[in-house]
Amino acid sequence: MERAPVISASPITSGKKSPARAALVDLKDPVRNVIVDCFRQFGVETVIMSAGAEDRLRREKFEACVVRLGPTAEPVMEAARTSASNSRIVLYGLGGTAQEAMRFSKYGINAIFREPLERPAAIKLVRATQMLVQHELRRYVRIPVITEVAVVLADNRRLTATSVEVSSGGMSMRSAEDLSNGQAVEVSFALLTLPRVWVRGAIVWRNAPGKTFGVRFDNTDDRRLRIKDWIEAYLEN
Repeated sequence: MERAPVISASPITSGKKSPARAALVDLKDPVRNVIVDCFRQFGVETVIMSAGAEDRLRREKFEACVVRLGPTAEPVMEAARTSASNSRIVLYGLGGTAQEAMRFSKYGINAIFREPLERPAAIKLVRATQMLVQHELRRYVRIPVITEVAVVLADNRRLTATSVEVSSGGMSMRSAEDLSNGQAVEVSFALLTLPRVWVRGAIVWRNAPGKTFGVRFDNTDDRRLRIKDWIEAYLEN
C-alpha cells in the first residue's frame, strides 16, 4: 500500500505586532485602576508589580513604567535605565510637582500623572505619549522629558525652567517668569546620555496662564545637531 507523502508544515508566524507593555510599580487602587483603564484604551497592556519590580525591569522588556515619586522610586528608575532592554523606557512619575521630579532628573522622567488623579487628565497624558510608548512616531517627533533648563535672555538675565518636550528643532518648557514672543535666548540642559548642551534660540509662543513657552532653536547654531543626534539614537533603541 502506497504511503501518503509526509508534508512538513512550517510554523505560521503572525505579522501582528505584540502589544506594548507598561509596568505599574507599587500603585494602589483607585489610582491604579484609572491608569490601567487609560492604557487599555490605547492598546497598552499593564503589568502590576510590587516586590521584585527592579529585577523584572532588568530582565524583561517593557515600553513604559509608572512609579510613584518617593523614596522607593529611585531603585526602580535605576533598574529600568541601566537595563539593556529598557534603557529607553518611557518613565511616568505619579504624584509630586515638576520641581519635585527634578530629584530624579538624571533618570529622564518623561511625564507625570498629577494627584489627585482625574480620569480626563490621565487619559490626556496617555494620549499625548502613547505614540512614543508604541514606537509609532512621526518624522519630526517631540520627546516628552522633564529636566531642568537654564535660560539666558539677551539682556543676560538668567532663569530656570522645566522642560516639557524636546525635538530636533526646539523645545517647550515651563517657568514662573513672564516672557514675551520673539525674545532671543540661549538654553542649556542635559538629557540622560546627552551631556549638557548650550544652544541659541528664540521664544516663538507662550501660554501665559500655564507659564508654558516654546523655543525654536537657531538653525545657524550647529550645537543643536547634538540634540538631533540624541533624539535619533533615542528612537532607534
